[in-house]
Amino acid sequence: MVDLAELPHCRACGLSTTRQRVVIGSGPRAPGLLVIGEAPGRHEDEGGEPFVGRSGQLLVRLIAEELGLAREQYFITNVVKCRPPQNRTPRALEVATCAPWLEAQIAALRPAMLLAVGNVAARAVFGFTEGVSRTHGRLATHGVTPGVATYHPAAALRGGPNVVDVMRADLRLLRDLP
Repeated sequence: MVDLAELPHCRACGLSTTRQRVVIGSGPRAPGLLVIGEAPGRHEDEGGEPFVGRSGQLLVRLIAEELGLAREQYFITNVVKCRPPQNRTPRALEVATCAPWLEAQIAALRPAMLLAVGNVAARAVFGFTEGVSRTHGRLATHGVTPGVATYHPAAALRGGPNVVDVMRADLRLLRDLP
């Protein structure tokens, strides 16, 4: 297991040479919900907090509306902790290199449930081999922790109300967990 105190200084992959900072995540230390995205974008790299741009604003709003949780009530992080150049999708090696950090975060936070947003997160968290268009809304587990995958909010910004409706339905699955 890696020492989370070392995460801000990670230089394990090439993303460390192009980032401004390691985006660890934010939220309470014992969250009911852990939200896991793909990778930081430009705003996140600049500010050090995940999901602060338009995608993040949509995600925070949907979680508030469907789960009744304010942003400070859940922890939010990404699979990859450094911004890929030009916001490209993280490469398999980058995801694998960051995997111990994510596993350490999940172990330390011990959330009651997980929400993986987007293909990269759904695959990394739940081991799905198919894309989120086929796996969203499917209850899954990471170890013993239940969760669900849904579309990334950036896809909803591009895809419109239909994608937002699917995300809402996926979030309701989390709400209805025992």
